[in-house]
Amino acid sequence: MQKLQILFPEPLLKKMKCVARRLDIPVSEVVRRATDRWLEGFPESPTEKNKIPVIHAGRCLVAARDMRDTIYE
Repeated sequence: MQKLQILFPEPLLKKMKCVARRLDIPVSEVVRRATDRWLEGFPESPTEKNKIPVIHAGRCLVAARDMRDTIYE
């Protein structure tokens, strides 16, 4: 493990200390668990987050050349 110095606002630090006391674990473990849980929401590879979602909504009912006229009708 590597050592890291982080500054927390006092109210947040108080909450972390309270949780640490309740669970009988060090504050550093609270930070590790919270960070691990937060990072679970991110994709493994950076390319996944840059993908544009694709929606298959069926075939187009208007020809490309007629789309502008159709929009303004």
